[in-house]
Amino acid sequence: MRGANASEMIGRLAAEIRPAFGNHAIDLAVFIVSPHFADAYAQLPAMLQEHLPCRALIGCSAGGVVGGGIEFENEPAMSLTAAHLPHVKIRAIANDTENIPDEDAPPQVWREWLGLTGLDEANFIIIADPFTARLEPLLIGLDYAFPDGVKIGGLASGARQEGGNALFLDGRVLNRGIVAVALSGNIAIDTIVAQGCRPIGEPLSVTACQHNIIQTVNGMTPLHYLGSLVEQLSEYDRALMRTSLFIGLAVDPFLTAPARDDYLIRNLVGIDYQTGILAVNALLREGQIVQFHLRDRATSAEDLDALLRAHAARTRTPAQGALMFQCVGRGRFLYGEDSHDSQQFLSRLGPVPLGGFFCNGEIGPVGGATHLHGYTSSFGLFRPAQ
Repeated sequence: MRGANASEMIGRLAAEIRPAFGNHAIDLAVFIVSPHFADAYAQLPAMLQEHLPCRALIGCSAGGVVGGGIEFENEPAMSLTAAHLPHVKIRAIANDTENIPDEDAPPQVWREWLGLTGLDEANFIIIADPFTARLEPLLIGLDYAFPDGVKIGGLASGARQEGGNALFLDGRVLNRGIVAVALSGNIAIDTIVAQGCRPIGEPLSVTACQHNIIQTVNGMTPLHYLGSLVEQLSEYDRALMRTSLFIGLAVDPFLTAPARDDYLIRNLVGIDYQTGILAVNALLREGQIVQFHLRDRATSAEDLDALLRAHAARTRTPAQGALMFQCVGRGRFLYGEDSHDSQQFLSRLGPVPLGGFFCNGEIGPVGGATHLHGYTSSFGLFRPAQ
């Protein structure tokens, strides 16, 4: 919902949502606000609870706000996604992620550090500050402590420096670390993570590497391989290679010919033109299968559509609500139009209540593990487990 007056906006959101619940309590609310309301961040949770009491509240500030299938980018807007969750236990988490346990610490240590003792399994909605949160080790720990739980979420956006973002958790407003809710009981979260890339060339084996540096693939330097690959590509793809080249890392070490969805897409962070080696935004190992990828608006749209159609075909229990965590590099910047991913979602899965925000990084599972992504649209689709 767009508008400039914070109190008026919250009143309008509450008036629109309250009738849908009748006599049922609102158990969880996800509240997103644009940076235009920065002067009121500290008052917003209390204002919302006054108009629309809810059992648990999580949210953040974001440069783009998603609500009701509409994406509001770089304009004054708020969204509120609310749920009645009978037989679901909700535990709130706020953590600065500074004194994070060792990644090899036992699951019980991670549970105690998060304040989740006595909880053996749970799903998570996680919202983090991009400037201060140590998110990737946290996700590894969460996967270790809660291996069967889904972790979905994103990094707040809109601020250009530390302290500029707001994270909401119940009545608190924080500007560092993470906020999260752990959901256990009669709830299941299905996920769709659209990375928006297509492979080029062929799968390659990393034959020499050091940390995040690829020295050789299939016995040759990466730059040598890319030079030979250019000759096989169309003029359009050659142009894309200059601005939108990525690398996919096979998530299953036993796959010798991974399918398109078997890759975790990562950025290239540097090329040494003298030695031909390549730096990647990920740790590597010898023998790992990799493949170069390209991204453009057509590929992103096709990738998301294919994932949505596949989800609709295999899912017997429809979602009762959904959250979308979309990269700030998608939206109008990528597609040249408003609300592309939201409308594509609704056109394939029907009128599911959909909220969310544009992120500085998106959280979602690929290949059985939870990762921090870029340039993706990561969806969590909520339904009863039973």
